[in-house]
Amino acid sequence: MNAWKIFETDLLVQMPLILAGLVNTLKLAGLISVTGLLLGIAVFYLSISKNFFIRTATNSYISFFIGMPLIVLLFLMYYGLPQWGVRMDPFHVAAIGFTLNVAAYNAAYMKTAYNGLNFIELEAAAAQGFSPFQIFRLITLPQVLRLSVPALTNQVIGNLKDSSVAFLIQYTEFFARMQELAASNFQFFKAYLLTAIVYLALVSVIVLVARAIERRVVYPTA
Repeated sequence: MNAWKIFETDLLVQMPLILAGLVNTLKLAGLISVTGLLLGIAVFYLSISKNFFIRTATNSYISFFIGMPLIVLLFLMYYGLPQWGVRMDPFHVAAIGFTLNVAAYNAAYMKTAYNGLNFIELEAAAAQGFSPFQIFRLITLPQVLRLSVPALTNQVIGNLKDSSVAFLIQYTEFFARMQELAASNFQFFKAYLLTAIVYLALVSVIVLVARAIERRVVYPTA
């Protein structure tokens, strides 16, 4: 009982910092979900280019960032780039590193959806005089995004969970603050259990929103 009292006291004392860390987590996860989607669309567009060199370079980008562990990329940027005179604060390193990684995954999801499209429709649009970009913007992209909703929403969930590794480059997000709480009283089980519950609650909210989007977009009602 005494251990619980100590934990509760430290939790209340550190609550402002913990809440600030939670805000930082949501800020990072939200940002990389948006930037990762926008860059992913651009990468996907280039990956289906008729130009062989552009297509090859873009597919290499996707393979490279999917194959590289995220933590290695973050360490390379945060600890390696300063040796070349390039210094960024932890938030910008995390935002850029995550965006590059997430965009590669999102582009791969969209390429998979693209392969399932009816290409006769695309050929008909080209025959009617639509430019390649008009076909992409008006026909290809809307269908690809609709088919990719389950994968893209799962990626958002992954972004929230993966944001916890940013504490390794000194970004003071939620998990970092909970680490500090655990270290202050050595109640590691309680601190990490509470951390897991908070992440589970946040993921549950995203899942509910994602399922609602899927029902409306992927399986539209009459």
